[in-house]
Amino acid sequence: MEIKEIKTTGLKREFEITITNKSIDQLVQNKISELAPKANIPGFRTGKVPHNIIKMRFGKQIFGEVVNESLNNASKKIVDDFRINAATQPKMDIKSLDEGKDIKVNYSVEVMPDFKVPDLTKLKITRPIVKVQEKQVEESIERIAKQNSKTQKVEKDRKTKLNDTVVIDFEGKINNQVFEGGVAKGHHLKIGSNSFIPGFEDKLIGKNSGQNFDIDLNFPDDYQAKELAGKKVVFNVTINEIREDIKTEINDEFAKSLGLENLESLKKSVKEQIVNQHSIQTRSKMKREILDLLADSLDFELPNTLVEDEYQSVCLAMKPNQETFNEKKDKANDEGMSKAEKDDALTISKRRVRLGLILAEIGRLNNIKVEEKDTQNAMMQELQRYPGREKEILDYFKKNPDAQNQLSGPVFEDKIIDFIVELAEVKEKFVNVDDLYKEDSIDIKDELKKEKSKKPKPKVKKK
Repeated sequence: MEIKEIKTTGLKREFEITITNKSIDQLVQNKISELAPKANIPGFRTGKVPHNIIKMRFGKQIFGEVVNESLNNASKKIVDDFRINAATQPKMDIKSLDEGKDIKVNYSVEVMPDFKVPDLTKLKITRPIVKVQEKQVEESIERIAKQNSKTQKVEKDRKTKLNDTVVIDFEGKINNQVFEGGVAKGHHLKIGSNSFIPGFEDKLIGKNSGQNFDIDLNFPDDYQAKELAGKKVVFNVTINEIREDIKTEINDEFAKSLGLENLESLKKSVKEQIVNQHSIQTRSKMKREILDLLADSLDFELPNTLVEDEYQSVCLAMKPNQETFNEKKDKANDEGMSKAEKDDALTISKRRVRLGLILAEIGRLNNIKVEEKDTQNAMMQELQRYPGREKEILDYFKKNPDAQNQLSGPVFEDKIIDFIVELAEVKEKFVNVDDLYKEDSIDIKDELKKEKSKKPKPKVKKK
């Protein structure tokens, strides 16, 4: 086997692999010798099949296996001998592949750019902390009191109204057939809670205790139980009892009923919960600041293949109604875009690839990896986004390993961000809720604005 480096352009390395016919023929003979003791061909005893018969019957298959193994070995040898740190999947362009002749293959690969990760301990980031107003705490406690309020039976003769709790029996039928989950007795339902399908609770208003009536409705088209979605349903309902809320006094006794020492401890607990509720947004702000700092810190040559792949994704995001590049090969995703739009898409693509390489290098240098339990946790979080469809989504992940692998990317990025936060210089800043959620979403225009506004950095020279 002969390997020659024939071209170096930027990050691209090209090699020529030559595997002589003599070596291929020897490997084929070796394979035949391995097969001979086990070969079972009609007309011959097991293990007594002549080599030329085996070659005649299985020669092409053996030749293909030998070539694949030889090219895999050549690829490993290139990586080891030339110290290739591949950034993309290597490509092999077969120039000659005929039995009886030398095999020639052009091997090309893009290598990782050479850059130095900035000192993470010198990064200065801000952790926004929500400044909770007393009014917010009071409003939250009032909501808790309302949710935990008790009810009492309405003794006087009156009709039902909004916010009443009714005790009902109901039976739902589709095409005159009772469906699963459509029957209940003694069910307590607060009118206005929107816990039933749209229209059901509205039909309960203005009724008397003891009244029996039918409610004609349609299940929503996007109802979570697909077998019921969009179908006509008739509920037969009986109102057994009308109940109304008893006003809850917010005091120490109420706090004790919730398992707290007194009203002050309840206020403290609620205040902490409000801060925790905003922790996701707080982390999102910090993450965006870290990514901006990293994007501004380095500028280096990027693998063209990675940039092109990201460019197609960015163009698709800029034109969401267009068919994807993979679905329609004869149309690129930037078709119909102006030169300025294409330039913008390329700018964003380079930013994303650069950030991805920096984060990957931080992970490599610090041995940060995505464990199986991390992927499992991400999968469970994904299931929670689709209530009622958990089994369907879980089956999808089981049947599609690639879908599971796609979960590891965001998990890896989050682990890197957490690692950086631990090392960086973090300054806390009190903000109100409005300031925390101001510009809370980053879209393509925001990315472009940030990339264009950064100060030019000297390019890192390759070693």
